[in-house]
Amino acid sequence: MSDASGPAIARIWRGRVPAARADEYEAYLFEHGIRPLIEKAMGVQSLREDRAGETEFVTISYWENVEAMARFAGSDPRRIHHLERDPEFLIELPKDVQILQIRSAHGRTGGSVA
Repeated sequence: MSDASGPAIARIWRGRVPAARADEYEAYLFEHGIRPLIEKAMGVQSLREDRAGETEFVTISYWENVEAMARFAGSDPRRIHHLERDPEFLIELPKDVQILQIRSAHGRTGGSVA
């Protein structure tokens, strides 16, 4: 189980873009998707995997409970909210997000990566 003072829920979003637009989308995603999460969530991680021809982005936000997540994401936190320019960048628009209960967490994560 997660620590009572730590997050209990992880919300995971995934999206793929053509490799040639990955850097441009990463900057856009940070400004319009990650920055608002930094303000509201207990924590957020942005991950990137470069592949031949495409790049996948994964955003994981951490929440104290489903109610806190719903205050940010709306009454149905599984409902995806596309960014305004997502149709321009993404290979396909994701249909949903994954919401997982955090059952245990160990070690130290977070911080900035240069």
